[in-house]
Amino acid sequence: MTIESLYQLFLKHPSIQTDTRKLKEGDIFFALKGPSFNGNLFAKKALENGAAYAVVDEHLEDANERIIQTTDALTALQQLAKYHREQFSIPFIAITGSNGKTTTKELVHAALSSHYKTYTTQGNLNNHIGIPLTLLSVKKDAEMAVIEMGANHQKEIEGYCKYALPTHGIITNCGKAHLEGFGGVEGVRKGKGELFDFIKATGGAIFAFDDYDYLHSMSEGVTNISWYGTENGAITGHVIQSEPLLEVALTSGVSFANLQTQLVGEYNLPNILCAVAVGKHFNVPEEKIKESIEAYAPDNSRSQLIESGTNKIILDAYNANPTSMKAAIENFAKLHATGKVLMLGGMMELGQESIYEHKAIIALIEQYNWDAVVLVGGDFGKIAHEYVFMNNSTEAGEWLAAQHFENTYLLVKGSRSMQMEKVLQTLPAQPAIDSV
Repeated sequence: MTIESLYQLFLKHPSIQTDTRKLKEGDIFFALKGPSFNGNLFAKKALENGAAYAVVDEHLEDANERIIQTTDALTALQQLAKYHREQFSIPFIAITGSNGKTTTKELVHAALSSHYKTYTTQGNLNNHIGIPLTLLSVKKDAEMAVIEMGANHQKEIEGYCKYALPTHGIITNCGKAHLEGFGGVEGVRKGKGELFDFIKATGGAIFAFDDYDYLHSMSEGVTNISWYGTENGAITGHVIQSEPLLEVALTSGVSFANLQTQLVGEYNLPNILCAVAVGKHFNVPEEKIKESIEAYAPDNSRSQLIESGTNKIILDAYNANPTSMKAAIENFAKLHATGKVLMLGGMMELGQESIYEHKAIIALIEQYNWDAVVLVGGDFGKIAHEYVFMNNSTEAGEWLAAQHFENTYLLVKGSRSMQMEKVLQTLPAQPAIDSV
């Protein structure tokens, strides 16, 4: 079956599913394969459970007209997504970066959706499966689309651009993330820079943080650039205070003077300025930009402030790398509080640099006074240090429950695989984890 013919079926059944556990009546099921699963084995079950069609790439006995045979189901999904994308002439804004891309995506979406019908990546579905699914979720009434792109090796962003076809691009930053796959910081810049390369080749536009010198060199050749920064750019601003929630002053580009956000950490300043710049660029009324950004509350363990009794917990445990870990620790150290406790999980995908980077974090911790420091799992266990070490977040949670802290600030951060949010599950009378 051709992609054009498959698209006609999609128009009649515009809902795609790759997981039979989440299947809804009338979905088109794509039988994807991975190291530990084979969707082809569940294709007939998907049809029995209400799927309209099943797209497979293996021969199935007793196949019928509702089973669509392809050479590769994933490739078919991506090609279908590209064909769907090509039906739109609206802005498609792609966002990538080492840190802050999901928060920036959410802030940009908040600003744009206050004025336009805007579709965006749900959660962090930002890979070779999630991006096609996001594209296929964009409906005919769309006026804007915001697509998050994650990557851990070179040529990955380049591949995404071939079917996402972004008209606008944002690289939040290039830090020490996924060093194992990218082969170092320069490899990170090259990999993330594939987004700007596509924008340059297609005559699109970018938004970029003026303060980062490397974004100036990475954006060379792009003719349409909207800069934002602390001193230079179409939108400028700086931090007023972050005790504990971030307040930002806007110094040029908009009429309103400040934004009181629900975000923790000065490191979110570029993300906020980016959302203001994008909103202003697309003529979102300024009062809507301000209201939408101030109303945005993070979730899913990203820069959340949680109150538990007399204690305040900064939960930033969705992911961690040397750059984001350093920023979080330094921001936490600036808080005026009588008691501070660090609970940090190991950082992953750092390759040969892992031990060095974990030692650097320990050296940074040693520069400040803390009531307690707990290092959890990963390569923290391979380094001599004076702090409490726990093998996993469950053990760390048991340690925390036994301390009975009062009037204390806690920073909980670590790579996703460390599941540092579990540290909080053992606290007595722990309330639901909601943003303040």
